Amino acid sequence: MTEVLRAEWTKLRTLPTAAWLLLAAVVVTVGLSAAVTGARNATYTGTSLDATKLSLIGVDLGQAVVALFAVLMVSGEYGCGLISVTVAASPRRHLILIAKALIAAVLSLAAGAIAVLGSLLIGGYLLTGNGLTVAHGYEITSLANATNLRAAGGTVLYLALIALFSLGVATIVREAVPAIGVVLGLLYVFPLLGAVVSDPVWSRHLQQIGPMTAGIAIEATRNLNGLPISPWAGLGVLAAWALGALVLGGLLFRYRDV
Repeated sequence: MTEVLRAEWTKLRTLPTAAWLLLAAVVVTVGLSAAVTGARNATYTGTSLDATKLSLIGVDLGQAVVALFAVLMVSGEYGCGLISVTVAASPRRHLILIAKALIAAVLSLAAGAIAVLGSLLIGGYLLTGNGLTVAHGYEITSLANATNLRAAGGTVLYLALIALFSLGVATIVREAVPAIGVVLGLLYVFPLLGAVVSDPVWSRHLQQIGPMTAGIAIEATRNLNGLPISPWAGLGVLAAWALGALVLGGLLFRYRDV
């Protein structure tokens, strides 16, 4: 296993797009969060505002870059034919997928931690500067608060699970464009369906089973009873999507021709 991990890490480390995509994920996440929080002020915002969730809104877009990073870890090898060499060097295919998953998870956790911390720091600074302070009835985004810490840590896990889910889909589909299309479709179609379905019961069910709509509940720190699913249960739904994609991808990777 150690040799397979070293080989996968070497391949990824020599791929320039990997580092740039991880950097882009951080920049996109923090940048969007800063843009949205910078536009909010006390004049147009009620005191029910969830400052932590608002500060993490950049994750809604940054996750797409994380997904692309994970997809390319697999589809890039299929695209250039390197996957045949990889399998020849490591015949135990399940170890290859496990190694890729471990590396994707660790790197996504690292990038996610930077993105989440940056978003909360900048978001808290901008919201406070715009008058959304404790003195005016608003909560702060400090990680000294246990609920905020849960939201921050859970969001980092959310991005790692997005990477694992995307890796599994890429292993199933193999080609980059269809794989990223499937991933983004599954992530963003459930919020759209939940918004257009008129029946509130069905709308709630769609949000409870969607990988993004369920998983992103981990960001919430206020009005938790009004969520379609509780934060940790929502993250569990996303974990089930990731596990299902990896298991199916692993079976196909093991038994079909490369």
